[in-house]
Amino acid sequence: MTQEASSSRTDPQQPTLLRVCRIGRAQGLKGEVNVFSYTDDPKYRFAPEAELQTEEGRIFVVERSRQFKARWIIKFAGIDDRNASEALNGTVLYIDPAEDDDTEDDDFDAESGSESESGDADDGYYFVDLVGLKAILRDGTVVGEVTEAFDRPGQSLLEITEPQGSVSLVPFVEQIVPDVDLEAGTVTLDPPGGLLQELS
Repeated sequence: MTQEASSSRTDPQQPTLLRVCRIGRAQGLKGEVNVFSYTDDPKYRFAPEAELQTEEGRIFVVERSRQFKARWIIKFAGIDDRNASEALNGTVLYIDPAEDDDTEDDDFDAESGSESESGDADDGYYFVDLVGLKAILRDGTVVGEVTEAFDRPGQSLLEITEPQGSVSLVPFVEQIVPDVDLEAGTVTLDPPGGLLQELS
């Protein structure tokens, strides 16, 4: 059994919980969340009706899940809007090995504390991966290129260099940047009026 055990439980009569994932940012408006997986069998852990729990014992039941690159996007039962999903950011979920038959496949190295998955913990990519992507509107119009990405406390920003050389800073939030497609090499923008200088 190689997965990190929860260390905050000091009562020897309490079961040792095994860490499965950490919830990241909200995905969309209907309650889905991005999760960073610590298991090499996420299809099993995140299958519909699978149960995960917090250290405090709150149970989360998987309603549906899908994989995108190095991340998983999960809809939990009862989490039905963006406010509810945003409130879960940073929540760590576990399984109780006493109630689970498949605990040998977990790929977290408890001794080194290293995470086997790569990429940003919330989104499955590093901010550096965004640099160089084409910035497009929803209709496919190219409006520039990502020339820098800043992960600042309180707000992440993308620096967009527009076709005529103007530079604009775009908040990296889903309302304005609804899609990142590393395969296509694009970030989709839905900017309000005045955000991009050359569209003003």
